[in-house]
Order: sequence, then structure tokens, then C-alpha cells
Amino acid sequence: MISVVVPLRDEELSVEPLYDEVAAALGRVDGPWEIVFVDDGSDDGTFAALTRLHARESRVRVVRLRRACGKAAALDAGFREAAGDIVVTIDGDLQDDPADIPRLLAKLDEGYDVVCGWKTRRRDPLTRRLASRLFNAVAGRLSGLRLHDMNCGLKASRAEVVRGLRLYGELHRYVPVLAHYRGYRVTELPVTHRLRPHGRSRYGMERYVRGFLDLLTVTFMGRYRYRPLHLFGGMGLLLALAGLAVLGYLTALKVAGEAIGHRPLLTLGVLLLVVGVQLLSLGLLSELVTSHHEERAGDAGPARQLVDEVLR
Repeated sequence: MISVVVPLRDEELSVEPLYDEVAAALGRVDGPWEIVFVDDGSDDGTFAALTRLHARESRVRVVRLRRACGKAAALDAGFREAAGDIVVTIDGDLQDDPADIPRLLAKLDEGYDVVCGWKTRRRDPLTRRLASRLFNAVAGRLSGLRLHDMNCGLKASRAEVVRGLRLYGELHRYVPVLAHYRGYRVTELPVTHRLRPHGRSRYGMERYVRGFLDLLTVTFMGRYRYRPLHLFGGMGLLLALAGLAVLGYLTALKVAGEAIGHRPLLTLGVLLLVVGVQLLSLGLLSELVTSHHEERAGDAGPARQLVDEVLR
């Protein structure tokens, strides 16, 4: 079973053409399929168009959010409603080509868990292309997952991957990173990108700023969620050692008979040492909280979630 999840907002004119293209693409794939449209608080006739399509096509399911909650919330709602073993996501603005879906599904059959589209020739303004290139470079550097186009709306995933995620804010951009941190196999495939035929994009530069802040959240939760002492302890140890070095230098000057009470370096040394000890203490407290949480989680803890298969 293949579920195609389509988040959209104010895309009334795109509903019918998108369904026709997705249906034509999935007609070349063996097995049953469905399309889950998620209306993210549209102000135009999008929901009315979806209602008409739902009444006509048995494979169409519609989820309507009470208000505009953002793409991450829309995808999260669609993932929970999808019944398929494979979940494909595609944007509702017709810029992604549904004809690429069979190629993504074939890539999954090679043993991957997530296949991301890579818009090799983006049909977007230059400023947005440059911002996206910078964003992907920084995201790849921080997360450790090097993809050319992390935020492409066209992706194919195994259902257990996306159903284990909790998306909010701008975290929809980091589905590949979140999957990568959980041990799933992630790859990418070049796909076609088209000009937007209707409406206008709502993605401005401010979303890249919010996305970068969420990237810090994802990186911290992925790398240090179960080992916070490695982050806080590492920074604290560096600062404490720097403080000790400064104070050791000043102590040597004091022993040599030089006055050090008026030197700003004394304040800096004490400050570095105090902050370093505080960070070390914060790391230890975080380890205690994490350890207690994992003891309560038992078999549902992260070690169990990372198990791929068991042969008995």
C-alpha cells in the first residue's frame, strides 16, 4: 500500500491537476494506493475542491486543520492518517513532478528507508536558490548528513520512519536528518522541478532563520540527547582548563612579587573557571535525568527503537 501525503494551503487550482498526475504516475506501480490531502487552513476554495474530489474518487482522503498550522503540522497530521506501508510526500503547488514517484519507490526497493528528491535544476528566483544552497551546506555540515537538497518536498519513506517522528515548527525540513539519527538508510535521487503555475510561494528569508534555529535543536537532540555530558561537559572542561591556565599564570606572577589584584585577567580567569564548573555540573545533572528517563522507558527505550531486525 502506497500513501501519498500532500500538504497544501490556498491551492484550489492545483487540486485536480495534481490528483490526475499522481494517479497517472501510480498507475504504473503495482499495488494499491491512496492520496491523503491535508488542507492547512486554506482561505480560498481549496477545501471545497478537495470535498468534490473526495466524493468522486474513492482513493482520496482529506484532512482539514482548524487553522493554518504550518507545513510540519500538516505533514504530521497526514502521516497519522496514512494507511500505507510506503509514504510519499509531495507539495501541492505542482512544482514537483509526480512522474518521478516510481523512480523513488524503485530506489526504496534497493534497501533504503528514505529517498529524498534532489532538484538539480530549480525553477526558483536566484535569491532563493542561493539561500537554499547555503542552508543545505550548513545543515549538512552540522548534522553530518550530506544531501544536496534536504528540503525537497518530494520524498519516499517507509511508514515506520515517518510515523515515529513528531514534527512541529520547521522540522519538516529535517525529516532526512531525524531518520539518519535513528539509524535509517537515507539517500537522494535527482528529480524534475517545474515553474509554479498558480499562486505564490510563502517561503521567505525569515523561514530560513527559523529553520536554522530548528537545525540546532535537531542537531542537539540527535547527537547529545542521550549523552548531554559530552556537550556540556566538553565545553565546561575547556573553559575550566582555560581558567586554570590563566590563574596559574597569575599565580606565578604573584609568587614572583608582582601585584595582580588590579589586572582584568584575574577576573577573566575566575569567570572561566566558574562557568566551566557550572557547565560540567549541568552536564552531570542532565545525565542523571536522561538515565532516569531511560530506566522508566525500559524496552521502549532508544536501544530498542534502533533495532532493524531480529533473527530467532
